[in-house]
Amino acid sequence: MTTWFHSWRAAVRIARRDAWRSKGRSFLVLAMIALPILGVSALDLTLRSAELTPAQRMERTLGAADARFSDARTAGVAILQDPSGEQNTPAGDYDSPGKSWPDGPTDVTKTIPAGSTVLTDSSGSAKLTTRHGLLRAEVRELAAADPVARGIMRLQEGRFPEKNDEIAATTRFLESSGLSVGSTLTARGFDRTYVISGSYELPSDLAAQQVNALPGAFLAPYAKAVERAGLPKPDVSTTYLVKKSGGFTWNTVQAINAKGVLVTSRAVALDPPADSEVPLYQKAGWANYESSDAAALAAVGTVVGLAILEICLLAGPAFAVGARRSRRQLGLVGANGGARSHIRAIMLSGGLVIGVAAALVGMVLALILTFALRPVLEDYMGQRFGGFTVRPLELLAIAALAVLTGLLSAIVPAVTASRQTVLASLTGRRGVRRSNRVLPLIGLGAVLLGAAIALYGSVVSDQFVLVAGGSAIAELGVVAMTPALVGLFGRASRWLPLSPRLALRDAVRNRGRTAPAVAAVLAAVAGTVAVSTYAASSDAQSLAEYKANLPYGAVAALVTEEGGRDVPEVRDAVQRTLPVDVRADVFRIAVGKPGCAPYGEGEGCGRFEVVIPLANECPLWVSTPDGSDPAEKYSKEQRRALAKDWRCLSPDGNGIYVEGGLLIADAPLLKVLGIDDPGAAKALADGKLLSFHKPQIDRNGTVGIKLITDPKAADRAAEQNKPVPGELKSFPAYQVAGSPGSYGVESVLSPAAAKAAGLTTVPLGAFFSTDRIPSTEERQKLDAEITKLGSNVELTVEQGWVDKNGLVLLALTVFAGLVTIGAAGIATGLAQADAEADLKTLAAVGAPPSVRRMLSGFQCGVVAAMGVVLGSAAGVLPAVGLRLTEEREQMRSYQEALDNGWGGAGDAPPYVPIIVPWETLAALLVVVPLGAALLAALVTRSRGALARRAAH
Repeated sequence: MTTWFHSWRAAVRIARRDAWRSKGRSFLVLAMIALPILGVSALDLTLRSAELTPAQRMERTLGAADARFSDARTAGVAILQDPSGEQNTPAGDYDSPGKSWPDGPTDVTKTIPAGSTVLTDSSGSAKLTTRHGLLRAEVRELAAADPVARGIMRLQEGRFPEKNDEIAATTRFLESSGLSVGSTLTARGFDRTYVISGSYELPSDLAAQQVNALPGAFLAPYAKAVERAGLPKPDVSTTYLVKKSGGFTWNTVQAINAKGVLVTSRAVALDPPADSEVPLYQKAGWANYESSDAAALAAVGTVVGLAILEICLLAGPAFAVGARRSRRQLGLVGANGGARSHIRAIMLSGGLVIGVAAALVGMVLALILTFALRPVLEDYMGQRFGGFTVRPLELLAIAALAVLTGLLSAIVPAVTASRQTVLASLTGRRGVRRSNRVLPLIGLGAVLLGAAIALYGSVVSDQFVLVAGGSAIAELGVVAMTPALVGLFGRASRWLPLSPRLALRDAVRNRGRTAPAVAAVLAAVAGTVAVSTYAASSDAQSLAEYKANLPYGAVAALVTEEGGRDVPEVRDAVQRTLPVDVRADVFRIAVGKPGCAPYGEGEGCGRFEVVIPLANECPLWVSTPDGSDPAEKYSKEQRRALAKDWRCLSPDGNGIYVEGGLLIADAPLLKVLGIDDPGAAKALADGKLLSFHKPQIDRNGTVGIKLITDPKAADRAAEQNKPVPGELKSFPAYQVAGSPGSYGVESVLSPAAAKAAGLTTVPLGAFFSTDRIPSTEERQKLDAEITKLGSNVELTVEQGWVDKNGLVLLALTVFAGLVTIGAAGIATGLAQADAEADLKTLAAVGAPPSVRRMLSGFQCGVVAAMGVVLGSAAGVLPAVGLRLTEEREQMRSYQEALDNGWGGAGDAPPYVPIIVPWETLAALLVVVPLGAALLAALVTRSRGALARRAAH
């Protein structure tokens, strides 16, 4: 034991001195290992620090309260909830046909235990005045200075409101608004002025645009002012923070649930019940589905394994360079009685020293950078950390990876060095060693096995894991075959000029140093080619499936809030800032108060529906009295036929979604949308409704629009399969000829026809055609104009299909190029160390100085070219396998949709192409090897020190 310890201590000391003596090479290997360790360690520290404990989550949610009571909106009907209070559902069975879902408010205050301390927490929204215009922000009424609320908001400057004319604001709101503590603030259409008394932040939502007022100080008077202006009052949600002696146990929470109230309890969060004690999880479809981490762990393990392999392939030749330059020292160790195990120990100690140093450097830098950049990381993640959390065991595991990587990188050089005879080491001879014949056979078997698994996964099974796993096995097989494949490249040397012929033959003759570098390039390029091929194929599919929202270059700006109050300003802003050709103002039908939002949202508001005649309804979708699936009474063949029936085809195009698909507009809209039917404009002028959707028109040639003034009654009738109550307006219709793209618009009615029929319309926005695609600067100006208005504008600018993966492909190509140049450079350095005697001999016999430079360049280029060629071939397999798997999945889904008669099933079958990114391959196959060769030639000295060649 003592002998073993002393021999390894000596080996470590020798390795440490060698590492210090060769600082450049040591730093290179250390950086290759330390950088991934730095990244992984910093990621671990960041995620663990951002991970909140249950106590921290409750402090940010409840402050010092014991529970938060919320209205579940079930009209007092009992509910079931999960322990966190995030999910709930009515306790009864309301999914059966004919049963109405319970909906309505519950008086939460009646469920609060007597003697409790209660704070109300109400939230609404308003458009607040700023230095730049208007800004929509959340208004929260909570006595934030109360001890019960401590922890929900963190005061940054000043103080929380103490008077009704004071508010506090989040720091993000103050940054966006240009205001500061002490500034005054008001809301649009509101005559009250408030003073900003302080700034705060929400620790779990740093980007929140929020202001805080005392309860009753803002939302109630603001709602009255809005109603006086003829607009619906804003929605306000109120919860209650409750503090009670003893808190709220799970049994207490369930008792309160029976009254239709949702409870978030601190005691339950800190000590949650078992799943078997949660009634919600016993209900069908509400089980506590915890995501399995097996697939994620497998993916992480695969990535880590491939990363370690790549580093070992890159660092291994660097250790071989050190062994080659230290061969005399290793020979002296053998001459003085050292065994082969001692030689291996010295080389492995080099990997151990570098691995430990890389682990320490990576860990220390990760700790320093994560701590120093904590505010930046918190801002990026949008929440404050719970603390600076360090998990020693996790960091030790990451450090062990660094040490393992260093040891694995040094194994092959250690074995190779230990096999050198003492005489060969002392005289500098390299000897002759036959290449391993077993390893290529193993590699060939792995390639065949991996290809078979990937092929099975893509053609027979639908498991992406099989494709990825088989591809990884095949790639490892190619890596194992690299020495034999390098030998095959050597047969091409006879047709090359002198310098590249010498370089290629030298690479083939010394496969021990060439193969790892080629394998490292192969692995990096294979991954790049796989991702590039998959991304290019996905882009081609995306382009083929792309459906424009508007004609090319057209713009739509729609405003649905506040009855279109800001629509005129929005229209003018677009007209001023963009190169507008034609402007088409559009309106929408308003049912109820003019300021109502679409779809019947708000008190006193209704909605409308474009009626589909019963004869035109798709038989596969029509409602049945018992609520059963109407498609079940048809055979599979009948469902397939009906899926292509005109009644069951969905409207073409992607487009702009508007209520009912109906716009109130004049003929300019047709020009913007590119509708070329001469009769359409005339029909619109004659008061007819233009229809782009054939099922809307009944047998009398009219289209019905039903005005629904009581949405709740309409919903109840629909749930019970009864006719929906409402006033029906009928319009003569004109079916637009052909099947022109209407971009989501299903019908158009002129303002004059709408007025004549007694319909109330409000401004919605405008559609614009442009002379050219708006520039980035023009878009930025328009965004600034809209920001000043503070309106929620649905802005669409049709730019056509945009390649989203171009930057990714470029980054991957650059990454592969850097790895290729690095690996080829390491191999070139090792080749120069081996060939120094030959280069001196060439110089002695009169070879020009440029030979050294050219030979170095070609050695680097040869390694790069071999790795790129092999990697390009190996990288196509996983991409093709994944695309074939996707094609089978999408085709199966398409056939299933046809069999079941689902909506949209009559569309074209899926198109899943396989596209080879020739530009990326050209850059890898031509540009990268040439760049590596030129760079190696430039950094190589033309003249070496002339010396007598040692006699062998």
